[in-house]
Amino acid sequence: MALHPTLSAVTDRIVARSRARRDAYLARVRAAAQQGRVERAQLSCTNLAHAFAAMPDTVKIHLKEEHRANLAIVSSYNDMLSAHQPLAAFPAWLKEAALAAGATAQFAGGVPAMCDGVTQGQPGMELSLFSRDVIAMSTAVALSHQMFDAALYLGVCDKIVPGLMIGALTFGHLPALFVPAGPMTTGIANDEKAKVRQLYAEGKVGRDALLESECQSYHGPGTCTFYGTANSNQMLMEIMGLHLPGAAFVNPNTALREALTRAAAVQGKKIAAQGEQFTPVGEMIDEKSIVNAIVGLLATGGSTNHTMHIVAIARAAGIDVNWDDFDQLSAVIPLLVRAYPNGKADVNHFHAAGGMGFVIRELLSAGLLHEDVGTVMGRGLSHFTQEPWLDNGELKWRDAPAVSGDDSVLRPASNPFSADGGLKLMAGNIGRAVIKVSAVKPEHRVVEAPAVVFHDQNDMLAAFKRGELEKDFVAVIRFQGPRANGMPELHKLTPALTILQERGFKVALVTDGRMSGASGKVPAAIHVSPEALSGGAIGKVRDGDLIRVDAHTGELSALVDAAEWAAREQAQADLSHNDYGMGRELFAVFRHGADEAEAGAMSFRHPAWN
Repeated sequence: MALHPTLSAVTDRIVARSRARRDAYLARVRAAAQQGRVERAQLSCTNLAHAFAAMPDTVKIHLKEEHRANLAIVSSYNDMLSAHQPLAAFPAWLKEAALAAGATAQFAGGVPAMCDGVTQGQPGMELSLFSRDVIAMSTAVALSHQMFDAALYLGVCDKIVPGLMIGALTFGHLPALFVPAGPMTTGIANDEKAKVRQLYAEGKVGRDALLESECQSYHGPGTCTFYGTANSNQMLMEIMGLHLPGAAFVNPNTALREALTRAAAVQGKKIAAQGEQFTPVGEMIDEKSIVNAIVGLLATGGSTNHTMHIVAIARAAGIDVNWDDFDQLSAVIPLLVRAYPNGKADVNHFHAAGGMGFVIRELLSAGLLHEDVGTVMGRGLSHFTQEPWLDNGELKWRDAPAVSGDDSVLRPASNPFSADGGLKLMAGNIGRAVIKVSAVKPEHRVVEAPAVVFHDQNDMLAAFKRGELEKDFVAVIRFQGPRANGMPELHKLTPALTILQERGFKVALVTDGRMSGASGKVPAAIHVSPEALSGGAIGKVRDGDLIRVDAHTGELSALVDAAEWAAREQAQADLSHNDYGMGRELFAVFRHGADEAEAGAMSFRHPAWN
């Protein structure tokens, strides 16, 4: 199938825009590789002795032999968070499988993993976005020992996978393979969970009922089952060719998950420096891979957080993408998946209906993905139109289902849920923003109403509880950007705004902050750039200004006389309460150095990132 002309045009534009940075990046990757394809060959005997002093003798023998690959294991394991708890068993499996395949593996280092579900609406959430950059730096520390010929990355949730990707691409001369843990099994229905949250926000049920509902939803090991940022991460790794095919959504603590994990070590050996399929990740991930990532996000209705994370990942590879690229692709990419919050199903239902193999095959057949890309399985994304299964205990792959198992969850490109990806660029005199409308009903996609301005999400919730928001309005919540307070998610606002919308009021949100990947029913123009603290025009909005949020045309405007608007001064806010407590003082350097959301909200200031 010929490529869709928009896909070709956007890719060509990204290639042209990125040429100088991409060439410089590849030059660095190739220079690092030319220093010696076996990195530990560059170490002195003293260095080497330190690096394997604690290893078993059977492993030490192999580590002395430079022709044998040594795989780094970089993991986000902790046993508090459900998504990462299954990773405890993975290093032992990977080491055993590597040794059996004639290679070795060492646990190179751990990276932090925090959960936005735990910190949602709390001070700790202000560390969340920049934990991505800490993870990238932690990955660099792990790999800096120059002992490795490829790396296996164990991570799942919101900032962890993007952070690991940025770290992996910084060490682009090393092959990379991502090893997921999978989602927890299905709990109570997402609609039921959301309803209890709304009842609690209205004061109609108590905390005991809310806690019981949440425990029935988040009930065991694995990733949360709604299609938020964590599961969007796994989709991205699959559609970028960084997983074993079909690995994204296999549940933890199953025989198939263990088999896939062990197979990752074997494949890691094949793509390592000494292997027959040497595949440096910096060469593998190119402009086409990044475009495929955006397409996957749009076709599955993935998390808005990735309008920043994909940009940041691309920058780490010397590739320059922006929201115009997302917007133009969204206009032609059909929505093939309905998973909560864009539908009632969870990722287990999606996987059972055909999963990523079905989606990738459909998009390839429609000319909406680049097939000619590098993957950990070799050249060609068609490797990922298959799904794994166990044949008498042996791991094998077969073609993904030809027909969706449930067309209320998963559809072919010829019969999508909508003709576009549901993610739009918003622009106007307030700034540039993104809006996700795949879960917003058509009658709610245009809101023109007076602004009610807040500088703290808790102030809006207090106004809601006082009954002051029983009206049409646009909530403008500013000083929530990367530089102001680390850009926390404002998902805590969702129940209140949803209640008001369901009472018949026209409501919308405009913010330079983030919303969770689980949000969607209320129109929300988010990630407004420039942010208020950087002089963005969102700082000019005043209570009562008529605001137009039009998801059809992409207009985000304050309907204020142009001369008056130009003459207005920026609002000021006391942000001192964001500076201390819960570790926030340690993150001041990240806030002070952060780019705008459209540039990935990165804190790195080295010329290579700019």
